[in-house]
Amino acid sequence: MRSVDEAFAKYLGTGSRYHSPRTDTPVETALDMIADAGGVTVLAHPFARSRGPIVTASVIGDLAGHGLSGVEVDHPDHDEPTRAELRALAADLSLVVTGSSDYHGTNKVVRLGQETTAPEMLDALVDKASGSQVVVG
Repeated sequence: MRSVDEAFAKYLGTGSRYHSPRTDTPVETALDMIADAGGVTVLAHPFARSRGPIVTASVIGDLAGHGLSGVEVDHPDHDEPTRAELRALAADLSLVVTGSSDYHGTNKVVRLGQETTAPEMLDALVDKASGSQVVVG
């Protein structure tokens, strides 16, 4: 294969031997399943307007009411005003603020570790998780 796109098209595209149709899980069900497994949920890059439609602040509020634990604020597709807006929303909803480079390999323009999550925010996520243990070393 000459590219990731070519490999996906050949092996996973519609009609290919390994293609499996997508099955959507209602978001509330997914939140419940993750919580029941002891995990926490963080909504990734909700205001990344360059990717298309965004998740609105009111939807984030609804998800927070259903158990959403955090929201990704520090992301390459969020400019500074967007980050400020998301930080304020997270504070209003008592959501943990996270960051992510959204790194998907060397064939992409985003650098590994370009955006990070503050240590105290990681601690807050771990505290919210009922099935987690921090392993150091």
